[in-house]
Amino acid sequence: MLDQYDKITEAVAVIAGRWALRPKVGVILGSGLGAVAEAVTDRVTIPYGEIPHFATSAAPGHAGQLVCGLLEGVPVVILEGRMHAYEGHPLAQITFPVRVLKRLGAELLVVTNACGGLNPNFRTGDVMVIDDHINLIGGNPLIGLNDDRLGPRFPDMSAPYTPDLVDAALAVARRENFVCHRGVYAAVTGPNLETRAEYRFLRIIGADAIGMSTIPEVIVAVHSSMRVLGISVITDMCLPDALEAATVDKILAAARSAEPKLRALILAAVRDAGRG
Repeated sequence: MLDQYDKITEAVAVIAGRWALRPKVGVILGSGLGAVAEAVTDRVTIPYGEIPHFATSAAPGHAGQLVCGLLEGVPVVILEGRMHAYEGHPLAQITFPVRVLKRLGAELLVVTNACGGLNPNFRTGDVMVIDDHINLIGGNPLIGLNDDRLGPRFPDMSAPYTPDLVDAALAVARRENFVCHRGVYAAVTGPNLETRAEYRFLRIIGADAIGMSTIPEVIVAVHSSMRVLGISVITDMCLPDALEAATVDKILAAARSAEPKLRALILAAVRDAGRG
């Protein structure tokens, strides 16, 4: 971790050289969820490959670019696509963009993902506000010597997802009249989907949804003292006794179908941040 500070400085310098505003919010968009970035005005787009120390994403449904501009009149930086452990990237590399968002000025991180539903009350196309998580990725981006300039050695994780943001998102869904659950997100390394026995295990230990991302980024956001809102889109149901084979095309299509709900939650969070 001790070599990250200077790398962050280099990446921030490149972004600031192409976009002059200071963001209030950073947003990470998961698989098939890039349409939210289309609402950004006065936009400056920077491919990840042009930013020092950013890895590039090869995952389906990830554009692999930074979108800087105004959303609801609020300066934002959107990561249109993320990196994953299953692509071979170390967790410190995967979470590096969160460090950059923080240094640029973002105090709020909105992180989204496409995931499988484990809770039998969920349906494909529903959204879930993440209330807590279970890290089964098998690693942690904070392993190694701690740089106190970036955050504390032992960050508290009693409420990684900011409670008032969770409540506000649920209120938006009630007002807009769409189904929005509150639940626990578990993350595994992937890239294969899970077996029926693994789905049973995940449900037993308290997971409502399962994916392959998000948690490392949230750990680093908490380490960086950022407020966090996490939103999952349920793209397929993982019920072991009624399991259907999932395909990437079906997952991406389900993610796109839920985009209006996701957009409503993100825009409301951005508006609130702009008032803060």
